[in-house]
Amino acid sequence: MSNGYNQKPIDKIVHPMQRFIQQEKSGGLLLGISVIIALILANTPLSHAYHEILGQSFGFRWNDQTYFDYNIHHWINDGLMSIFFFVVGLELKREIIGGELSNVRKALLPIVAAVGGMVMPALIYLLFNPSGEPHRGWGIPMATDIAFALGVLYLLGKKIPLALKVFLTALAIVDDLGAVLVIAFFYTAEINMMFLLAGLIILALMYLGNKLGVRSIIFYAVLGIGGVWTCFLVSGVHATIAAVLAAFTIPADVKIRENLFIAKINSYLERFKNIDPTENTPTLTNEQLHVLEKMNEATLAATPPLQRLEHAMHPAVSFLIIPIFAIANAGISLSIDMESLFDNNIALGTALGLLIGKVLGILGFSILFIKLKIAKVPDGITIKNLLGLGFLASIGFTMSLFVTSLAFSHEEYQTQAKIGIFAASLIGGAIGYIILNRSAK
Repeated sequence: MSNGYNQKPIDKIVHPMQRFIQQEKSGGLLLGISVIIALILANTPLSHAYHEILGQSFGFRWNDQTYFDYNIHHWINDGLMSIFFFVVGLELKREIIGGELSNVRKALLPIVAAVGGMVMPALIYLLFNPSGEPHRGWGIPMATDIAFALGVLYLLGKKIPLALKVFLTALAIVDDLGAVLVIAFFYTAEINMMFLLAGLIILALMYLGNKLGVRSIIFYAVLGIGGVWTCFLVSGVHATIAAVLAAFTIPADVKIRENLFIAKINSYLERFKNIDPTENTPTLTNEQLHVLEKMNEATLAATPPLQRLEHAMHPAVSFLIIPIFAIANAGISLSIDMESLFDNNIALGTALGLLIGKVLGILGFSILFIKLKIAKVPDGITIKNLLGLGFLASIGFTMSLFVTSLAFSHEEYQTQAKIGIFAASLIGGAIGYIILNRSAK
């Protein structure tokens, strides 16, 4: 017993894990380990089993009919990644309502930098791949991997100003929104209008529930997963778009204000303190339980459902879903014919799009808007910082791999794009780290 806290043996295992999960750089570290695992699986005798497992199909059978019959790889990309995009949607809404994107003046520079960091990579890719099927990959170098980029940034610790971390986070969130729009408009298959309309009607019901004051997570989960996600998946519109749209219907307001919450909690604490405890037993009295339930109700009422969901789901996304996605998608065979790698310019366009396009777009657009006095540099950020940030943004791992799976059905094209992504991410991450480390000194 220490400070009233009953320490258990399991706490010695759980507490270090909790500390690891709470560190910003941990997600990027685990993602890197997952990539290495995928490369080992794809380049050892385990390769056959690795691809065979990902190719296994399963669905739901009803009256001799099979529904949603997809392989494991497809379920990971359309199912698990929908959860990732749902959390992206929650983050987007939070930032727009009360975060870095809520103040137009403050948000302008990261928005401009993000737009530049999407437009320039796409243009450079199209310069190398102007036609044919390779042309479809223009969306691949547009994305930034926030987990990896922030992971590298947090390795520098307190050498880096907080403003730079906030700037990169805001930039990456706008970048994610851009990627979602690109997927919605350019990487969507043929659309079944009946199912799409059904999904939009259910989405409208979720929005109506928000306006009526429904705060039950179960209500939004049932309609979001059983209705919107399912209808969008069947309609041909990518299911991840449904996840983002559903996230925007989650309530972001509180039921009781901060001052009332403090008054209620203080009142409940006083009542709890004055209750006579049960003699010599580890259990609580009914009255104590009742007071604790009231405290819990007040806490829930004072917490926006949006933030409660985001906080609860973020660890699962960072430490389970993204690593599984990386293991399923980063496994490329390194025993490739170098001549066939450059049969077209997919690898080159992807690598240069990320490595050069991101830097030119982020730094170039930022300097242009600063010189025109439309936007101003946040305190603590220099042009050299922005250069280093531009290179970090060329780490386009998770989202770039995801767009690759949508852009190309040809396995050879996918492999070429992935090699371009790996090369740019490694080089960009290293250069960005060096520039930011030296600028800090």
